[in-house]
Amino acid sequence: MTSTDLPVRTSSASRAPRAARTAPARSRLRGNHHVLGDSRLGRVLALAVLAVLALVWLVPMLWAVLTAFKSEQDASDPDHWLWPRHGLTLKGFSTVWERGDLPLWMLNSFLIAAAVTVVTVLVSAMAGYAFSRTLFAGRRVLFALTVAAVLVPPQILIVPWFRQMLTLHLVDTYAAVILPQTVAPVMVFILKKHFDSLPRELEEAARIDGAGHWRIFWSVLLPLSRPMLAAVAIFVFIGAWNNFLWPFVSTSDPALMTLPVGITSVKDAYGIQYAQTMASAVLAALPLVVVFLFFQRQIVKSVATTGLGGQ
Repeated sequence: MTSTDLPVRTSSASRAPRAARTAPARSRLRGNHHVLGDSRLGRVLALAVLAVLALVWLVPMLWAVLTAFKSEQDASDPDHWLWPRHGLTLKGFSTVWERGDLPLWMLNSFLIAAAVTVVTVLVSAMAGYAFSRTLFAGRRVLFALTVAAVLVPPQILIVPWFRQMLTLHLVDTYAAVILPQTVAPVMVFILKKHFDSLPRELEEAARIDGAGHWRIFWSVLLPLSRPMLAAVAIFVFIGAWNNFLWPFVSTSDPALMTLPVGITSVKDAYGIQYAQTMASAVLAALPLVVVFLFFQRQIVKSVATTGLGGQ
């Protein structure tokens, strides 16, 4: 054996274990690159599908807004269904504003929607707390009836509500428009499930300090439920603002008309005018767009957590 043979055999022996160690690392690296490539491709496909869906949703909205800025001649022109031939104009908005009492209707809608929101959130929160944190006779039956009431369409209750308002002599008053809309079984269910998800240790600590049900509800659970209460309030406000059927049935006084009812009365009186109809719809939706822009975080969070996230 020569002196040159030993380093050669030693170096080849040392390279073999090193190659064995680096082979799994290379395979893992190739696997990670493959996974990253698949995830990027899936993300791109998901974004493409979402972009198409957003475009499908935005095109009718764009058409409605552009129609509101058209003249009546351009609004009925099928050859220029998107962009008007004679340019944009504010005539539709000015006509609707002149023919109707929009400031009063907007004020009525805001007052009624705000009152409905406050009463509904307060009553639903108290009912949700009672179903979640108290024990009383018939609790399961009452909660089952509340859940079953979610399946009852409000249109079925129009006649009983109206007869009740007649009996109480509340027709053509703000109370007649507000009170029936404060019955919201779905909000009771949502807040009950939310209170179930809160830790009971806080309630037990408050009881040790001598707090009763009202103090626990008002000082412990409600402050922890502000995001959920805000989300419920937003949905109730939007529903009350857009409600047409019950305000239309419960009052005939023009001074009590809400914005959807007032706009419909103007459209019926002067026939179907497409530009004016779209201008009215834009004016009616504008406050809700502002509400969504300011509270979109609470709206998105509520959709993710109101009974759909395993609470």
